[in-house]
Amino acid sequence: MSKLKTQTDAKIEAGRQAKPEFMKGVDDVISKAKAFEQGSDAIKIGQKAPNFELPNQEGKPILLATLLEQGPVVVTFYRGDWCPYCNLQLRALQAKLNDIHALGATLVAISPQVPDGSLTESEISKMEFIVLSDQDAKVAQQYGVAWEVPEFLMEHMRVDRGLNLDKVNNGNGAILPIPATFILNTNSVVTWNYVNVDYRTRSEPDEIIEALKNMS
Repeated sequence: MSKLKTQTDAKIEAGRQAKPEFMKGVDDVISKAKAFEQGSDAIKIGQKAPNFELPNQEGKPILLATLLEQGPVVVTFYRGDWCPYCNLQLRALQAKLNDIHALGATLVAISPQVPDGSLTESEISKMEFIVLSDQDAKVAQQYGVAWEVPEFLMEHMRVDRGLNLDKVNNGNGAILPIPATFILNTNSVVTWNYVNVDYRTRSEPDEIIEALKNMS
C-alpha cells in the first residue's frame, strides 16, 4: 500500500483538476485558519489527556480509563464516514492495526456521528478498531481540536454533497474535529501528537508505530 500522504495528495490533485475554484477556496479557508492558529490549543506532549466515556456504534459506553489499563491508547479524531480523506486515513490505519496491537496499543477513532443504523452499516464500523461517537464534538473540545467550520465549507457540504450534518451528527453540524491523533501512555499522558487544521492532510500510520516503539 502506498503512503497515506501519496493517497491524500492524489485526491487533492484530482479535486484541483475537477473543481479548481472550490479547491482554491479551501486553500484560502485553511490559510486563514492557520493564520489564527486554530488547533494551537490542542493538548500538548507531556500533558495529561482528559478522560472520556463515549458510545460505540452499537451505543455501548466505552471509558478511556478502562482502555488505558490494558496499555497505550492511540486516539484519532476524524470528521465522519462521509469524508473521503477520513476514509483514506482509517483504511491506512486498519492496514497497520496488527502492528499497533503488537506494540500493546489500542486504536480509538472518534467522530461526531451519532451511533445509529447508518454508522453501523458504514465501512468504518466494519474495521477492527474502536469507533466512538462524540456528539457536538464535546470531547474534541476538551482535547482542543474542535473547529467551527467556515460557511464556505458548510455550503459545499449542503449543496454539493447533499449532507445534512445536523442530522448526521444529531446536533451541531457546524462543529467538527480538526483531524488529530494523540498517543497516550497508561497514565493518560500525551507522548506524541499530530494536529493539522488542513483536513486534507493526516498523520502517517508508520509515524504512529514509530512513536509507539519509542515508548517501549
